[in-house]
Amino acid sequence: MRTLARRLLIPGLTALALTATGCGSTAHTGAAEPAAPAAVTPTASDGTSQQLDVAAAPQGTPTPAAVARADGKGKTEQSTLKVASYDKASGRAVIAKSAQEPSRSPSPGKSSGTGKAPETGKSPEAGKSPETGKSPDADKPVAVGDVIASAPAPGAPAGLLAKVTEIVGKTDKGTEVKTASTTLAAVLGDDKADGKVPVDPAAVTVEPLTKGVTFSWAKGPGLTFGPEGAKLPLGNLRLDVNASVDTAPDAPASAGASVSGFVQLAPQVEFGYDGSTGGAAGPRGASLGMSGDWSSQWKLQGRAAASTGAPKRIPFAKLHSSPVIQVGPVPVVVNLDLTCYIQVEADGRVTLDVQQDVKGDFKVGGSYALGKGWTPVSASNVKSTPVKASVTAAGKVKGAIGAEASVGLYGAVGVTADFAPYLRGEGDVKASASSDGKTSLDGAWALYGGFDLSGNLQLQLSLFGTPLFERKIPLGTLNREWALTTGHLGR
Repeated sequence: MRTLARRLLIPGLTALALTATGCGSTAHTGAAEPAAPAAVTPTASDGTSQQLDVAAAPQGTPTPAAVARADGKGKTEQSTLKVASYDKASGRAVIAKSAQEPSRSPSPGKSSGTGKAPETGKSPEAGKSPETGKSPDADKPVAVGDVIASAPAPGAPAGLLAKVTEIVGKTDKGTEVKTASTTLAAVLGDDKADGKVPVDPAAVTVEPLTKGVTFSWAKGPGLTFGPEGAKLPLGNLRLDVNASVDTAPDAPASAGASVSGFVQLAPQVEFGYDGSTGGAAGPRGASLGMSGDWSSQWKLQGRAAASTGAPKRIPFAKLHSSPVIQVGPVPVVVNLDLTCYIQVEADGRVTLDVQQDVKGDFKVGGSYALGKGWTPVSASNVKSTPVKASVTAAGKVKGAIGAEASVGLYGAVGVTADFAPYLRGEGDVKASASSDGKTSLDGAWALYGGFDLSGNLQLQLSLFGTPLFERKIPLGTLNREWALTTGHLGR
């Protein structure tokens, strides 16, 4: 560690092995009592609703689009139709027939259709093909009022969920139509779905924002990437960073400050829907969120300072992924964005050498219940493990390595969150010397670990088909802090 030539060192803060925990959840700020998240679970069947599987869309082949017919015949089903092109400005799309035939296996979660020849003495479900279990109408050209749900397509990188409002005409690429926005209720109807889908780390794109950033992931047996890939648990991704931070204006070169470490996480999408409302408009329940395991190890060294006097945030990488989850026959495109950052809040008077390991989990999102509206969900269980530290002089410092996250559907942001495990230190050391050569040293110091979790639910969550709320709903600020060590020195 670089230090001042004449530093006052408080010994005894090295090789500390300290553990602390913090957990909790919050509801909408201002509510009299925290509302419980709406459970999206199967209910008594009315004979028409079904429990749909929620899983990652198959890889290696195009994801079939889903079409809900305006004539009301049958359920939403997979189709050989595809979105050949889309223009967001005009809302026009070209719908064509895919060159690739869909799988003969039934749609995930659908009880109708077996994908096999019917057993002897039994006939296939009326109106459906015995080979595919699909209605013969599933692949007919689109009509006004039809709703199409598509995975990412040309002109629609976040997928498309739209209702056909006008047939423009035939083109050499397919049928050109005009579309308008719609909701998931239009394709999921009165069915139900509830599940968690891990994000494929191989599908995450990373944009480094500073020098010294490396990306690694481990997907499955033998499938790894980056210098740390072989060491990671399956499904995890990791960002390593080594960056300098501002020092105090009067600090010598020996007090140069830096932050180094890594963030490792295994994110997953949580999706729920319950359309069984007994004829009422919109679904009975819905939920969307992101959760996952988190671990980070980071070190803050030197005489750090925030040049403006406010916390200085240094983004070091942006991550993006648009996983397609298959909710029964419907491809639902989830957009995930994370910006990993380092944040330093310091007065430039303390020289530190601190290191912290953090492990735990987090969950952010929103849950809807008919008659109650949207309720924020935020929770975390974090532990900090061995900390090494030394502090000199007097002053305060707070360092964090965290992530800003957003989760949405079809390109519309639904949830934003900021998760930041941190280490905070403060010291007050006084020294005096007399003409006879005698010196005295008196000081007190303290170190704290903790985390902050905050965010908002966005208006776009109404994409589920729920009523539009008037303003952002805050997750509330979830904060936990625990003492790592304190002490006093005098001589």
